[in-house]
Amino acid sequence: MSNTAFPLLDSIDSPADLRALPEDRLAPLARELRTFLIETIGRVGGHFAGNLGTIELTLALHYLYDTPHDRLVWDVGHQTYAHKILTGRRGEIDTIRRHGGLSPFPKRTESNYDTFGVGHSSTSISAALGMALAQDTREQSRRVVAVIGDGALTAGMAYEALNHAGHLKANMLVILNDNEMSISPNVGGVNNYLARLLSSRAFTSVREEGKRVLDHLPPVREFARRAEEHLKGMMTPGTLFEEMGFHYFGPIDGHDLPTLLHTLRNLRDLPGPQFLHIVTRKGKGYSWAEEDPVKYHGVGGFDPATGKMAAKKSVLSYTAVFGEWICDMAALDNRIVGITPAMREGSGLVEFERRFPARYYDTSIAEQHAVTLAAGLACEQMKPVVAIYSTFLQRAYDQVVHDVALQNLPVIFAIDRAGLVGPDGPTHAGSFDVAMLRCLPNFTVMAPADENECRQMLYTATTLDGPAAVRYPRGGGPGVAVQSRMDALPVGRADIRRRGNGLAILAFGTMVAPAAAVAEKLDATLVNMRFIKPLDEDTVLAIADEHEAILTVEESALPGGAGSAVMECLAAHGRQLFTTRVGLPDRFVEHGSREELLTETGLDEDGILAAARRLLARAEPPRASHDRRSRQGNAD
Repeated sequence: MSNTAFPLLDSIDSPADLRALPEDRLAPLARELRTFLIETIGRVGGHFAGNLGTIELTLALHYLYDTPHDRLVWDVGHQTYAHKILTGRRGEIDTIRRHGGLSPFPKRTESNYDTFGVGHSSTSISAALGMALAQDTREQSRRVVAVIGDGALTAGMAYEALNHAGHLKANMLVILNDNEMSISPNVGGVNNYLARLLSSRAFTSVREEGKRVLDHLPPVREFARRAEEHLKGMMTPGTLFEEMGFHYFGPIDGHDLPTLLHTLRNLRDLPGPQFLHIVTRKGKGYSWAEEDPVKYHGVGGFDPATGKMAAKKSVLSYTAVFGEWICDMAALDNRIVGITPAMREGSGLVEFERRFPARYYDTSIAEQHAVTLAAGLACEQMKPVVAIYSTFLQRAYDQVVHDVALQNLPVIFAIDRAGLVGPDGPTHAGSFDVAMLRCLPNFTVMAPADENECRQMLYTATTLDGPAAVRYPRGGGPGVAVQSRMDALPVGRADIRRRGNGLAILAFGTMVAPAAAVAEKLDATLVNMRFIKPLDEDTVLAIADEHEAILTVEESALPGGAGSAVMECLAAHGRQLFTTRVGLPDRFVEHGSREELLTETGLDEDGILAAARRLLARAEPPRASHDRRSRQGNAD
């Protein structure tokens, strides 16, 4: 633990304590809070650069608004560590992202100050609008504020919400936390003064009274409206938001507490939809994070004095396998195109963008557009590869169904972070892609058991005439060497890894490695199923005829999962034997390390072994296959 003293911060156990402070103590408190975050995240890891950029805003909002009575809705959670610290969770911040500890994102069950649970971006305005409308309906006097980042404002959902809120004239404030747009030269004394002027009660009262008088002279009123918009459009970037029905203020320096407090105080009780544009800097107050906010976006721990990060294990990740494959493939085929919804680094496309910039498209946080863009490219004989996290694919499911599967277009989905992701928790877990895709006609769905199989499956996808998905986990695999040669796998064919007696384990993807160890201990047959769809029914039926029991193992949700496909096959062909499915349970799995979560869900070697032994206990004593009276079990 640090020996740094935090006299002001130590006195804050709730926003009520914060509001009791004189205003001139907020700047020293901001310095303490920034130092506390640097030292804490340096020690335990977590989201970092974005959180340093929202300290002043967080202080100002909790200082001026009566939270939690007033509703404060954050977008995503990369900016809410200060919020958690100020709302009674300072003593638990060391546990953030750890098993049983604080969630890295706002979570309703964790605190009544977390008004809306988030993880995916661009939801805050819609949620805040719902809350604002509820207050109006129930005639309550709660204020509602939504905070959204400029990155999240690239998603269509945010504009749908803005358009609706402006149309309804909802009583709410939207704050754009802008830390990327090239408007920083415009931020300074003149713009701060302009924002303070435009948000002042005097200006707003004159403007509203003027509108009332001019209502009797419609042509003059329209001229005045257009003149005001033209003037503001020349001086500020807010014309778009004004057209949507919001009163726009800004941009102002989001680290200038006096200006921030003054402007928010003016806006706090204004009726109707208000929009405040603030400019912040990621990593503010920590030079290494300011210079490289991408590197310091999420960290596993570092030395606050030097910025040096903790050494990571040197393993070949599945993401790296994909990154190498797409570059190799693009060199061979000029129809290969890489698409990602704002996940260039996370999806392994950095080198592809450098080498093939004309065939690289980052759609920003617009997963729906990314999928339909790929569909359009496929219509013109290109070979689009959508590199996307499993959890983000959920946001584009309609496009996957309607624009890709229905038209049988050869779009390749490289699905990263499939299965348990660890510290980011249920909002980011890749639990549902198998169930989502398995039910779709025309799709081929593959799950590699190792790094080399991942490369070969990706290549196999390029040889198909319809949509295909390859799902692989976060991090590294069992350490199998990746061959440079690319060979297409026989579609819908499993690989029998080991022949045994009595029990057959049918493993999918990441579960092949732990299942192999179990098969050795129990002298069981092990099948690397490879293909979730089309399922190798011939192998499944042959295995059923030769064994007393079948255990399926997958790192995906059990309802509608790969194991369900096996059970459907057995039922359809009248095979009855002892069976058990092992996979992710029908609940949201909370955060923790990947290893901890695999143990919790019974997907480590010990858990699979225990499930196999329970199944064998039910199947004993063994009986000849021709006269056995089989029963189908369901010990999931």
